[in-house]
Amino acid sequence: MFRGQKAPVVTTFLILNGLVFLAWQFTDTVGFMGEHFLVSYERMIDGRFYSLLSSVFSHNMFIHFFLNMFVLQSFGPFLENYLGSRRFFVLYIFFGLMGSLSHALTSQFFLDQPNLDALGASGAIAGIIMAFALSFPREKILLFGILPMPAIFGAFAFMGLDLWGLYEQSSGSGLSIGHGAHLGGAFAGLFSHFLYLKRLKSKRLFWGY
Repeated sequence: MFRGQKAPVVTTFLILNGLVFLAWQFTDTVGFMGEHFLVSYERMIDGRFYSLLSSVFSHNMFIHFFLNMFVLQSFGPFLENYLGSRRFFVLYIFFGLMGSLSHALTSQFFLDQPNLDALGASGAIAGIIMAFALSFPREKILLFGILPMPAIFGAFAFMGLDLWGLYEQSSGSGLSIGHGAHLGGAFAGLFSHFLYLKRLKSKRLFWGY
């Protein structure tokens, strides 16, 4: 629907993530990058609230960086053209902040690991996927890049996996994945749709509608 249209905010975010990824590769990771581009409950208590945002643009492993940027490039331009660049920018930052905050809070109060560091755009990406799925529930997406299904089913399937993963982590097992961040971003996308995006759509304020 929006092929050929530019997405300057998505492009800017891709570049920022790329630059921070390169910084991780070529700087002292236990120094500046480790100090300022990771988020945890302890870091918040220490007053480094900026890490709630800086960590959203931070990846130190290629596969993590590639997967998040692939999904951002897949869904982001469509949503940016659908919402408008300014709305997309605000929502992406909001989803990312809520993902970081959710990680910090679940680490402290659910996992009892206040020093558990996290980084990555996954919270923001989860919010983008949820916003897309609720706006276009019948659109087909590929779950894990393989299984086609309606977007709404895929989004809630991912939420279910993250809920299960967080439960497993609370019992001392599970993978080293930021399930709390994913859930925070997804719930932010859910609430944004019903409190804001749905109302905008009903008033036909989106581009081309």
